[in-house]
Amino acid sequence: MAKLPFACGDCHRILDDGVEQCPSHPNAKVTTDHLGYVIILNPERAEIASRLNITEPGTYALKVNIR
Repeated sequence: MAKLPFACGDCHRILDDGVEQCPSHPNAKVTTDHLGYVIILNPERAEIASRLNITEPGTYALKVNIR
């Protein structure tokens, strides 16, 4: 069974394998309970990036469930 990556509860960034805390938000909760993926290459030109308040290129979850 494949291991699900963690996503940051604040910025929704999908974290790299082996990373269990967001480098941008070290105090944020992380979870494997997330839905959907979006890859942002150029946040300045991507409408979805502005809607999700994403300013850095990367892979993000569309929805993150923090309990």
